[in-house]
Amino acid sequence: MTTLVLRNRLLSARITSRIVVVNALLLLGVLAMLATGLLGGTFPITFSDVLAALNGTADQVTQMVVLENRLPRLLTALGVGLAFGLAGEMVQTLLRNPLASPDVIGFSAGAGLGAVMSVALIGTTAFVLLGALAGGALAATLLLALSWNKGLTPGAIVLVGVGLTVSLGVITDLLMTRLDANNVGELVKWIVGSLNARSWDDTGLIWAGLAAVAPLCFWQQFSLNRLSVADDVAISWGLPVVRIRLITITLAVVLVALCVATAGPLPFVAFVAGPIAHGLNGLPRPTLFSAALVGALVTLLADRAAQALPALFVLPAGIFTALIGAPVLIWVLILQSRKARR
Repeated sequence: MTTLVLRNRLLSARITSRIVVVNALLLLGVLAMLATGLLGGTFPITFSDVLAALNGTADQVTQMVVLENRLPRLLTALGVGLAFGLAGEMVQTLLRNPLASPDVIGFSAGAGLGAVMSVALIGTTAFVLLGALAGGALAATLLLALSWNKGLTPGAIVLVGVGLTVSLGVITDLLMTRLDANNVGELVKWIVGSLNARSWDDTGLIWAGLAAVAPLCFWQQFSLNRLSVADDVAISWGLPVVRIRLITITLAVVLVALCVATAGPLPFVAFVAGPIAHGLNGLPRPTLFSAALVGALVTLLADRAAQALPALFVLPAGIFTALIGAPVLIWVLILQSRKARR
């Protein structure tokens, strides 16, 4: 296997030929799904129609379909998938557990609760991002507080996180029963995870967040690479283990809150991105870029499946991300059980 070494005064990285090929194929898959979503559908258009719509020379219907419907929806789905993939891979690497993800340790549940509470208190979705950020921050604070006395060990974080996910989910369900009937229907779809009727505001939100947070995530990968060893070994190397975990958790919470605010807590996207990326790359170390592409591909596939159904059977994209994630969960469980028997 050919290995490419990239080195400058600040950092160095080794990239195998397999990673290059895998990332190229994943990128092609993402581009193919974007093209399919843009050109296909109940109102098929051509590439020249898209260019005309972007130039402002297309007819009114084509202009509306491209600029007000498909393009913001696709770009939002792409950004949400990338962010969920990054968050999932960071959390699973941090906890050294492929079964752990923001869905499992309470981040998604906290962000969802905060978003629902903002709608319940204010009666509008105008402050849903602030609510999601506050809910995610609350979940992270509770997680850290309840597991701090054990030194933020991966096992303690996972156990506390599972309890938080269940508890926050129950509170969200109770809160939903107190909402106005007109808001419940839309919130139910949003809580499952939906990309329907996304606007340019949603697109701008997720991509502005990615532009600010993603570079920090990739920089944090160098620290995460060294946390694959046991804590005592990492500490003997002089690594600030607790600080690395705090920074990683903070970045993951912000990413999840951005996703939840724009598309709801799409289940299993953050969970499946890391295991699939590792399976394709054949490497145990963190693969943030591959995981982000896998998250984007899964999200786009789920949204495309949601749109392919007849009008009478419209389902949110979250249903299809769960259908994709369930087989991956079974696969990871089988791999973990085999490792435990060795």
